[in-house]
Amino acid sequence: MQVPLDLKLLTTFVRAAHSGTLSAVAIQVGRTQSAVTMQIQRLEEALGQNLFHRSGSGVRLTGSGERFLAYAERILKIHDEAISALSDKGLHGSIIFGSPEDYLSAFFPALLKSFGTMYPDVEIKVVSAPTVELRTLLNARQIDLALVSNAHDAQGVVRTERLVWVGSKPTLDLYEFGDTVPLALSASNAVDHRAACEAMARAGLRYKIAYASNSLAGLIAVARSGLAISVMAQEAVPSDLHILPLPPLPRLGILIAFADTERSPAVEAFANHIRSVLPSL
Repeated sequence: MQVPLDLKLLTTFVRAAHSGTLSAVAIQVGRTQSAVTMQIQRLEEALGQNLFHRSGSGVRLTGSGERFLAYAERILKIHDEAISALSDKGLHGSIIFGSPEDYLSAFFPALLKSFGTMYPDVEIKVVSAPTVELRTLLNARQIDLALVSNAHDAQGVVRTERLVWVGSKPTLDLYEFGDTVPLALSASNAVDHRAACEAMARAGLRYKIAYASNSLAGLIAVARSGLAISVMAQEAVPSDLHILPLPPLPRLGILIAFADTERSPAVEAFANHIRSVLPSL
């Protein structure tokens, strides 16, 4: 007698196949790593197949696991579509959404509130990281979709956002720092870090990276201290900080990027909602 497949086990299996580590899956599904291991074992017992090769560095699919992954993704997608089509409550499912922290601060509360009003049964988990790291997570299928930065005229741009210099005073005499301007910037692989350094170089101004972090809160704190100036998206600038007339910075294009998987109805609905709402925020 065949044993019915538990959708929760399928969800855990698909996440593990995409991430390659059970510890990452445990965070994504909100369970302990031992619980995730037990779920995978239960699924393997139900199928009578080993789905993963296990090692100290993580897990990778066996031949049976590779074949079963396509079925598991189709089953979950059809399940979500059926619930969406027949349930009076509309969409169900979960989304793992990624975004740089300044976009989260500026836009996500409004996006989440309006989307949650329409689709209260869709769970959204959020990952905050710079664009370069988000693209890595998308390629690894560890997140479903993300807001990422690109050139303002790139194809598919949903909104353009101005990068600005930010400091603790409305005007700034650069000479108060001596001959070298201290900057508080995100990590060196971030788009705004490179843009700030290139703008300073074009203007012939000497600078040093006095503080580097991917934490927007940390950059804001340093800017408030007056010990350095920072760069961030204009919409993310707190009301007590000031935009400074320093060398011009580029506008960024904000795009929606997707993992290379079949998109669930919930993912498609959230992406369409972003396209509709983000330009007007």
